[in-house]
Amino acid sequence: MPRSLEEDYFQQAHEQYQQLIKTLIEEDSQGWEHGQIESYINNSGTELLRRLLQGHLDLRYAQEEYQKEVIGTDGEKRPHRRKKTQRKLETLFGEVVVTRVGYSTQKPEVSALYPTDGKLNLPPDKYSDGLRRRVAEEASKVSFAETSSTIAANTGGAVGKRQCEEVTVKVASDFEEFYAQRSRNQTAATNDLLVLTSDGKGIVMHSEDLREATARAAQKSSSAGQTRLSPGQKRQRKRMATVASVYYVPRYQRRAEDIIGDQRDPPERPKIHHKRVWASVRQDAQTIIVSAFAEALGRDPQQEQDWVVLVDGEPHQLKTIKAMALKQKLQLTIVLDFIHVLEYLWKAAYCFCSSGSEAAETWVQERALRILQGKASDVAAGIRRSATLQKLSSKERENADKAADYLLKYREHLRYDKYLDQGYPIASGVIEGACRHLVNDRMDITGARWRLDRAEAVLRIRALRASGDFDEYWQFHKMQEFQRNHINKFQNPERLLAI
Repeated sequence: MPRSLEEDYFQQAHEQYQQLIKTLIEEDSQGWEHGQIESYINNSGTELLRRLLQGHLDLRYAQEEYQKEVIGTDGEKRPHRRKKTQRKLETLFGEVVVTRVGYSTQKPEVSALYPTDGKLNLPPDKYSDGLRRRVAEEASKVSFAETSSTIAANTGGAVGKRQCEEVTVKVASDFEEFYAQRSRNQTAATNDLLVLTSDGKGIVMHSEDLREATARAAQKSSSAGQTRLSPGQKRQRKRMATVASVYYVPRYQRRAEDIIGDQRDPPERPKIHHKRVWASVRQDAQTIIVSAFAEALGRDPQQEQDWVVLVDGEPHQLKTIKAMALKQKLQLTIVLDFIHVLEYLWKAAYCFCSSGSEAAETWVQERALRILQGKASDVAAGIRRSATLQKLSSKERENADKAADYLLKYREHLRYDKYLDQGYPIASGVIEGACRHLVNDRMDITGARWRLDRAEAVLRIRALRASGDFDEYWQFHKMQEFQRNHINKFQNPERLLAI
């Protein structure tokens, strides 16, 4: 009687299963606490899964058909079969061995080809798909060292700290291409507002990965023998990451009194949808803003929705946005974030009122309400007039003048009465939240100094997860890996690598 496939290739898995059952019914295990049982099943079960995977791979090799003609993209035929060539694969269940047939020539400079590697879509390194994905997801949340420890504690695999870094960089490598191909078919049937917004956050970097001007400042301020950096010195060791977001939101009509005042009764805030957030420490702010416009145009190429761009008044940011709008002939409304206006008002208030006083709060509330009513220029004039009437010195009135200058400089973007009537957003809570989530929560781990490629990769993975796109990206990334690592090596891949 011929042996069954189970006997040939899954016997070790069957033995492991039988041992697991045997242990659970033995008298000794009847006295275990539930945690001991749980731990035993987890460890033994992981080994069972590893043996199942190993059995499947061994079966695949036994059933592998020899190829008559294997030709690489170099044009070289590889007529020699190399049987039982092996490579190791570290998986979620532990290490397995992949056995397959290699095809080579007698020329030492011509590399062998392995069609089975393509059919399995194996990576160039030894880490499996499941392990690579787990590493990338963990590294987007915690340090690389902790990622390595977590993998060891919760899977049967093992990935060192440096290898965790390298895997994460590789996983994130198709980020831009993924969104480029997706944006070509992202139109949405909606009458909601299309909102674009961006901001920046600094990340502490290794000196060799700082931008040139920052690197010079850091070198100039460095002190020999110093073991701890001052806040000023930390700023000189940061590279700015630009964060962007594009999303839809229903119109949200309200009055100035719904926002400022004791009788506030604002309508229920609508929920945003189809939000994408991302950040880059490699690309400059202009490049990210351009990509935000590309994302928006991919969604609304005919400009059928109303576009709102929320800004904080940073001059270069504003200049880039206006240049893009002019170049693309876009109709959009630029809104200055009301939260930034309030910051200037609070600083001005302390020119006239004591810090933390009820009078300061009333002073800010009254002027904020008038600004929301579309009277920013009048408020600016009133602030200057008050400073003059109270005969404040140049130093004493400095923040008052700054607030007035700010209101006048950006008055065309402070038409809050019209924005509220149109239901436009006037505060950039989305981008502030994105900055905290994408950058601060992970990149500001105490003592962390980032290499550029590592920082960029982690930002990309966090952005994919925050935007709800990681599952879709993963499938795209796997197909890109298949193309790079396998399809591109064979002259006749359709016949050899069909999966």
